[in-house]
Amino acid sequence: MSYQALYRKYRPRDFSDVKGQEAIVTTLSNQLRADRVGHAYLFCGTRGTGKTTVAKIFAKAVNCENPTEYGPCGECAMCRAIENQTSMNVVEIDAASNNRVDDIRQVIDEVQYSPAEGNYKVYIIDEVHMLSTSAFNALLKTLEEPPSYLIFILATTEAHKIPLTILSRCQRYDFKRIGVETIAGRLRELLDTEGVKAEERALTYIAKQADGALRDGLSLLEQCISFYFGQTLTYENVLTVLGAVDQSVYGELMEALAQGSVEQVIGIIARVTGQGKDLTQFTNEFVWYLRNLLIVKTAEDADRLIDMSSENRQELNRYAGEIETEMIFRYIRILSELANEMKYGNNKRVLLEVALVKLCCPQMERDYESLLNRVHNLEAALEKLQEGFSSGTLAAAAPTPEQASAPAPKRELRPEAVPEDVRSLVANWQQVLRQLGPVSQGMLNDVVLSVSDDGKLILAFSQSTTAEYFKREENQRELIEAAGHLIGKEIQMDIRHVENRQEFNALPELRNIIKKVDIEIMD
Repeated sequence: MSYQALYRKYRPRDFSDVKGQEAIVTTLSNQLRADRVGHAYLFCGTRGTGKTTVAKIFAKAVNCENPTEYGPCGECAMCRAIENQTSMNVVEIDAASNNRVDDIRQVIDEVQYSPAEGNYKVYIIDEVHMLSTSAFNALLKTLEEPPSYLIFILATTEAHKIPLTILSRCQRYDFKRIGVETIAGRLRELLDTEGVKAEERALTYIAKQADGALRDGLSLLEQCISFYFGQTLTYENVLTVLGAVDQSVYGELMEALAQGSVEQVIGIIARVTGQGKDLTQFTNEFVWYLRNLLIVKTAEDADRLIDMSSENRQELNRYAGEIETEMIFRYIRILSELANEMKYGNNKRVLLEVALVKLCCPQMERDYESLLNRVHNLEAALEKLQEGFSSGTLAAAAPTPEQASAPAPKRELRPEAVPEDVRSLVANWQQVLRQLGPVSQGMLNDVVLSVSDDGKLILAFSQSTTAEYFKREENQRELIEAAGHLIGKEIQMDIRHVENRQEFNALPELRNIIKKVDIEIMD
């Protein structure tokens, strides 16, 4: 016999094999025992949760010659015929490819004839929401007053697209997502039958990746055991095959973001990309990691709400004490927006790196969460500085009392030496800022405006990130055009990164000079 995929080979044969849908199975079993079978059912739910499987079991059960408490016996002629898809009593229709009104009219013509054997004719219409409006209208009358031997089972992943006139004539059953423990337990049962060894941690991870769909879990499992055929399936093997990332990487990335270390963040992304990981999946999993961190920080009974190992939970507890709740909100907000952009973006790595740099540099934004992030970074820097002084490691670098008392020498700048264009621009700097976007405005918060010997406007920054931002042609052009719109001329600009704090403080600030000149004129 040819090879069968695991999800086909181990498809449930009766209600006892159906996992995670106990309420639905119990209801349908009771209807069978009480002989209270309805004429129209609507099975709703996400992919891989058992809608079509339960529909087929129910179709066998209503025609079974020797039904049991678990549904069909699986041994009688009718059960075998339906299982082998040779019975005329059960008809499956894919509405995605048979959605025209003519297809439904053909069904209506066929249902006029009673079954030659068995009790019921069962029509299973999968993805029923794909039917056209005219097809739904054609189905409506038969669905409202069907023959006594006819049962319709409609399955869909998007129940909101089905007309209310159809919904009101069906018994609706919502198939819920299957839990991680249930999926992992089912995977363990199948591996024991197949004779394959696997770590529990590996199966739990596959179950999480299935996202509530048992069929997806079986497909992922099959992919993993095929790659490592004949070997024990380990957690590291699963990460390699699925292109996933170990939990510790997310903690490392979160710590780098909290410290505002752009170099570490870019290094982590380079490492993840080099390992061939999917960046969209990486982003979604990192958002989920931050969600868990938020729960640890805010919920009293976090252990019950988070499904992870005790080691990872201890790591989350440690990180929770190092980061503010508002910072986590900011991270989740920006990364969630990024996840949507990455679905349609071509260069996902650039999008991810830009978003992470944005998280490292809260001065790029002006909202409340970003302000708290900046305060956090300042407090962390001060704490690190205090630790250095207390340990003596900064003693050599500490200035002498004479050096500390002596201010940094400032270069004198005579007001009349400032070109008229630069003077006019600096005097109206706030009007220039109003013409810029919010990101550019935020970047100019810590700028010092000065003038070079050749009359260029100097924009000096203490942070390399902000300097590099305005060295980019498109961002510098935006600023030049805003200035030109105000003074009617294109002004020359010199973008500088002044790393030394004393040198930065020693730069003459044109806004102060222009202000003094204006005051003297007014006097």
